[in-house]
Amino acid sequence: MNGANTAQTLSARGYSVLLVDKGDFASGSSSRSSRLLHCGLRYLAPGGSLWDFVRHPGRFAVACRMARDAMISRARFVELTPERVRPLSFCFPVYDDSPYAGWQVDAAFALLGRLGGRSVPLDYRRLGAREALKAPLLEHLRAPDRLRSVAMFREYQFDWPERIAMDAVLDAERMGATVRNYTPVTHMARKGDGWRLELADALDDAAPPVSVSARAVFNMAGIWIDDVNGRAEPDGASRLITGTKGCHIVVRLPPECRDFGIATLNRLNEPFYCIPWRGLHYFGPTETLYEGDRDDIHVTPEEIDFLIGEANHLLPGLTISRSDVLYTWAGVRPLTYDPAQPLGARSRDLHDLSPTGMENVFAMTAGPIMSHRSAGTIAADALAPKLAPSGPAAEPSYAARPAADIHRAVAEEQAETLVDVMFRRTGKGWSETMGREEAETAAEVMGEVKGWPRDRIAREVADYLEYLRRTHTLPA
Repeated sequence: MNGANTAQTLSARGYSVLLVDKGDFASGSSSRSSRLLHCGLRYLAPGGSLWDFVRHPGRFAVACRMARDAMISRARFVELTPERVRPLSFCFPVYDDSPYAGWQVDAAFALLGRLGGRSVPLDYRRLGAREALKAPLLEHLRAPDRLRSVAMFREYQFDWPERIAMDAVLDAERMGATVRNYTPVTHMARKGDGWRLELADALDDAAPPVSVSARAVFNMAGIWIDDVNGRAEPDGASRLITGTKGCHIVVRLPPECRDFGIATLNRLNEPFYCIPWRGLHYFGPTETLYEGDRDDIHVTPEEIDFLIGEANHLLPGLTISRSDVLYTWAGVRPLTYDPAQPLGARSRDLHDLSPTGMENVFAMTAGPIMSHRSAGTIAADALAPKLAPSGPAAEPSYAARPAADIHRAVAEEQAETLVDVMFRRTGKGWSETMGREEAETAAEVMGEVKGWPRDRIAREVADYLEYLRRTHTLPA
């Protein structure tokens, strides 16, 4: 998401831009988040207690900066691209044993209101327990006798973050950028006052590598940033990424709950949500250190059990079981490596790697989806003193493009696999059945456009179903 917007912003300023992704666009962490254009409240909740900020004032300063970025980004996105978000009524329960008292929650929302984005209000209010327990979903809360109040506020949701990234990619292309998916960088070497990059074709092992020259490189590869830096000569960059895994489970709750969500803390004092989405709800995320295969990220049975346990602790009246889980998803956050913070720092940083010998190479860590448009501005501003644009400026478009039909997805939007079409071009994969019943028809249409033989069409359907089973725990 951050790389797509950086390409869009640089193209708008008149730079000559090449955007490459080793897989499909937005197929990594950008498609695996909690999908919230959130107000930044979680940055003001350090975990244990507010005394954590007293002991570490620098962290409080970072928290305020990130919360301000969230509020400003929230307002700008809602104003410029309202088609890609929907408002939600969110609730934050306050118990007698909560780590944060009601007045502290009031103070946090007052601070958020002052930090920015006032044109899209929070609609904050705090209800007494008796009144709150009459609302749908909240009637199922645990320990009603210990509930002191419920903070109510307006939140927004990215309904389809992958398509937001695709919109930015296609707009960059409209303004002159060259964009290629399934094109990994295999080697980078300093050459003169620029870089020579070797690019491969991930879909054709027999294709020869391609070399391109660039005066500057933005490594926006998320959880793969350190891998890309490791392919450079010289590679003076130190470790930049700590990955933490966030898992979600999707269930169907009573229909009267469809417009209500809950933001709270789980029993580990980590952020935990119950979020409505497309007639369903999802619970999550988890937050655990991830050092596994970054190309095979999925929810494990133990993580499903953990999320069910936390869901039932929060809403025991719903008695959610394993059979209620329709599907799952998991992603890894590309947080900033900090030896003092084992789970990484949430401060978004653009690293200029020039002091390490990697002249004019930049990398962005901990860039959340919600503030991706300002990420492009930060990147372009960092490049401006070092390199002037080579062409005229253009006006970027943040309007939502309509979902592609399959023909256009293949012919104009570089969809190469059935997964690309179903999840990141048409959105058919994000249904209760994850598009399983439409997979064969969609593959046949792809086959017509691409000239696939019958066995290739059958293999594409089989690969899609295996992807659902492996990545989303969809039952056979």
